[in-house]
Amino acid sequence: MTGRARSSFAKASALAVGLLLFAVGCASNAPQDTLKPEGPQAKQIDNLAFPVFVIAILVGIAVMVATLFVVAKYRKRKDDDGDEFPAQVHGNFKAEIAWTIAPAVLLAAVAVPTVFTVFDLAKKPSPEALTVEVYGQQWWWEYRYNFDVDGDGKVDQIITANDLVVPTNRPIALRIMSRDVIHSWWAPALNGKKDAVPGRVHPLTIEAPEAKEYIGQCTEFCGLSHAEMRIKVVGMSPDDFQAWAEKQIVPFEAPEGEAANAGWSTFASQCTSCHRITGMTDPSDPESGKLFEYPPVVNQVAGEVPNLTKLMTRTTFAGAKFNLRLDTKECEALGENWASTEEGLKKCFNREQFEAWLRNAPAEKAMDPGEAPSPHSRGMNNFNLTEDQIDDLVAFFITLQ
Repeated sequence: MTGRARSSFAKASALAVGLLLFAVGCASNAPQDTLKPEGPQAKQIDNLAFPVFVIAILVGIAVMVATLFVVAKYRKRKDDDGDEFPAQVHGNFKAEIAWTIAPAVLLAAVAVPTVFTVFDLAKKPSPEALTVEVYGQQWWWEYRYNFDVDGDGKVDQIITANDLVVPTNRPIALRIMSRDVIHSWWAPALNGKKDAVPGRVHPLTIEAPEAKEYIGQCTEFCGLSHAEMRIKVVGMSPDDFQAWAEKQIVPFEAPEGEAANAGWSTFASQCTSCHRITGMTDPSDPESGKLFEYPPVVNQVAGEVPNLTKLMTRTTFAGAKFNLRLDTKECEALGENWASTEEGLKKCFNREQFEAWLRNAPAEKAMDPGEAPSPHSRGMNNFNLTEDQIDDLVAFFITLQ
């Protein structure tokens, strides 16, 4: 290839890449678009970022215009012998004062509102805020609520994963932590990102203005399945949130039906090293109501595993990589109650993907189960379940409502 051909090819390649990036940036359905703030905290950030971007663009344009002017005016001409220097401005008091003061004014115009916004976003949430503990772990998020749900004067605990359910138009005080490596919690429509660091608690306040879903992502590289560690915030009306919370604290009930009971026993024997169900009784002695004694946890550095209590009130699983509820308008309209009726289960349960996960989880999501209890082991193993065991497990799991 000649030099001219190589140059043409390089220009064409650069143009193609530029057009591709432009097309990707113009996606109509981009739930993690930082330029579409919805919560009050995200709007504060946007109100700061927009004028800063305007200033930066104007400065960039001014610098480019000045550079092109200098290049055009003082370029070397044919009749120029190259020995003559342009007029120097060193020592020009007015010019030096101008280009010292102007940047200082610009920096002050950016710095002052930035500092005020940072301090405003960092202030303590109001007393009516709902506190939620957020734990990042390879590669999923756990959420813990501790408040009096049923008004009996005692604090109830709700442990869930993947879906962060919050009441609308109420401040939510997140206490973000990590059990292994550094993660970063970010729902761009609601606030900026906040790191989850082992041994530290980082506060972040969010507020959902509408009863809808807000999508986010772990934004700190945390290992093999970092890109598949998603976040979903589910905004509910205060009444719906109260109903959801009351459902979460209903004690475990032994399932009915032969398949569900067989799945209960399979779960107890095969899955309880990596999962928990709060208040689950022992399937080997269902009449006694004796609590099941869980074996030691494996494949997690901190001894905490995904809690499956009320699994079917969630919409995702496997670190929110997969939809538990099918992604259709009809199913989305059912919200977190999609599995509360036989018709909802039949139409909306993503059974095919859920069974694929039970059949061979490492094939569905990047993980490194390794040889437990190796400190490097992470994720769910392939337990080589039979198809009958998978059917029984599904029958059991759909009772967790």
